[in-house]
Amino acid sequence: MTAAVRTSRVSKSYGAFVALKDVDLSVEPGERRAIIGPNGAGKSTLFSIIAGQKPPTSGSIFIDGADMTGARPDQLWARGLSRTFQRNQLFQNLTVWENVELACAAHHRGLFKSVSRDALDDEIGGVLERVNLLGSHDVRVANMAYGEQRQLELALALAGRPRILLLDEPTAGMSPAETQAMLRMMIALPREITILIVEHDMDVVFSLADRVMVLNLGEVLADGTVREIQGNRNVSEVYMGKAL
Repeated sequence: MTAAVRTSRVSKSYGAFVALKDVDLSVEPGERRAIIGPNGAGKSTLFSIIAGQKPPTSGSIFIDGADMTGARPDQLWARGLSRTFQRNQLFQNLTVWENVELACAAHHRGLFKSVSRDALDDEIGGVLERVNLLGSHDVRVANMAYGEQRQLELALALAGRPRILLLDEPTAGMSPAETQAMLRMMIALPREITILIVEHDMDVVFSLADRVMVLNLGEVLADGTVREIQGNRNVSEVYMGKAL
């Protein structure tokens, strides 16, 4: 089976500083893979390279078997890859509905496909229902709670009907209740969507992920099932002796 996402010996350097070194990653279609590691491990750098925001210094990126090394974000989006960001990328002065409408319309324009008003409204409503925001469709984003804005960020990513979804710290800054709500939404996503997630909350990671990759100082420290990572002594030492 062709991997949905694969990196081959990906490295990234900034002068003498090596942020990533020879990272190999292979994520199967429908898999939910978490990337964890202490601050400065290279997680966000790897995410940005896969999503086309940064070019690798060396190595290759493959999406569904196609070499997409150096591809722009819009080219990757056209191939079915979407992402969220650590910081919300929302139109604060527009309503919830209008934000999702723009994302859905952009998706159809990217496919050079016209869609009727009724069909577009149904699509927007379906996306908002999936993230439990349909009842808040007419609320201006600037007036939303932080957790709800994170839910809307997920909605925008889903509006492009991605086959591959990159989630960058989706629960960062959330309260425990908001985190649990977001976790339930992510778990409920269809298995047709391959998920790659960077996350600090280990409860979220171990509840969602099929497999976990651990980065440390830009290199792969471990890669395995949740149980294997939980029992890995080297991983526990990196996390300062805390039980995973």
